[in-house]
Amino acid sequence: MAAPEPLPEVFRERFAALEEQRRAAGERDLYEGCFGCGPAHPTGLKVRCFRTDEGVLAPVLIARQYEGPPGASHGGIVAAYLDELLAGAIVRATGRVAVTGELSVRYVKPVPLETPLVGRGHLVADHGRYADAEGRLEDLAGARVFATARGRFFFM
Repeated sequence: MAAPEPLPEVFRERFAALEEQRRAAGERDLYEGCFGCGPAHPTGLKVRCFRTDEGVLAPVLIARQYEGPPGASHGGIVAAYLDELLAGAIVRATGRVAVTGELSVRYVKPVPLETPLVGRGHLVADHGRYADAEGRLEDLAGARVFATARGRFFFM
């Protein structure tokens, strides 16, 4: 597996002190081509999670090709980013890989295209067979929230 591409300049200072969350060797093979997190997917989102004390942060820059309403991101792409972010929070908190069982998204404001955003996610509860997580997409300063999500993930 090749080294990840450097973060866009606009994110480097914010993420410089954080450790990127890596997949275990066996997981790399499973998820290399994943549309959400796979580094080998040709048109994928390539979501990268960075560890924090509370959960994970992810740099988000939604390309114009994912436009929905004029000037805003398609809701399905927003949901896909949040889905990956919540899954990353589950891995961060439990060390276990899980798949989405339920995902609920609240679209607070239109999510801008080609604008630096931060995804934030954390574990809510580990129930043993499954876990719940919450997250949001916000502007780089954390002043405006664009979308929130809650999900239930089943351990593989």
